[in-house]
Amino acid sequence: MGKWHLLSAGIYDTVFIEEGGIMMNTEILGGIMIPFAGTFLGAACVLFMKNKLNEMVQRVLLAFASGVMVAASIWSLIIPALDKAEDMGKLSFMPAVVGFWLGIGFLLILDNVIPHLHMNSEKAEGPKSNLKKTTMMALAVALHNIPEGMAVGVVYAGCVSGDGEMTIMGALALSIGIAIQNFPEGAIVSLPLCAEGMKKKKAFLFGAMSGIVEPLAALFTIMAADLIVPALPYLLCFAAGAMIYVVVEDLIPEMSQGKHTNLTTIFFSLGFTGMMILDVALG
Repeated sequence: MGKWHLLSAGIYDTVFIEEGGIMMNTEILGGIMIPFAGTFLGAACVLFMKNKLNEMVQRVLLAFASGVMVAASIWSLIIPALDKAEDMGKLSFMPAVVGFWLGIGFLLILDNVIPHLHMNSEKAEGPKSNLKKTTMMALAVALHNIPEGMAVGVVYAGCVSGDGEMTIMGALALSIGIAIQNFPEGAIVSLPLCAEGMKKKKAFLFGAMSGIVEPLAALFTIMAADLIVPALPYLLCFAAGAMIYVVVEDLIPEMSQGKHTNLTTIFFSLGFTGMMILDVALG
């Protein structure tokens, strides 16, 4: 396989390699679409199911998604960032800490400037707006899909740059892991919309389109690879911080609502260990 290099002629040129560039280009473009496929398939559940998800099923799916995101943040983002900063000696933790807090801050700002509505909530967050409830529900999911797309894009950007520590298989593992946790998210968006009276096809469209920001965020990140690579340790942890923010701010509270059950803890652990296995086995 040839050495990775960047071209700047356009989107499709940014991921060419010296040998077999077209094939590898397609592989990367396919890789950044995998998370969206998870949301798309999850949203399609509304076309085949009559009722909304059972509350307990919804909670365990959110728990599983939380476990996947936490594991992806640690194994696919934070640990590689620490490895890349080893030459800083005792200060090798600095890029991880700075990047992590920047990611937290980024999502905190978005949460306060974009109107959105979380599941099982009657009060919208962000600035006041006249947007429909269904639109703000879709915005809530789209908003929190941004860091997942950025995480995939940062890892693929590392591959494109020729960074020996970042591998296509490792990036693929992250894409698959995020797609797995996106499947329940797609269903959790589309099914409640249908239950509130929206037609199935429209509910499916809203659910599916809530995930389109992921490949877009990944693509823009890869296109900026020249700028990203020097700051890769910071950006890996930026994505990790943003993902952890989503887990703590939204997923954990939503999975903990209602009657206490140990199932959410079990499914969180299943998601965590599943993603860890996927990352180690493929990475």
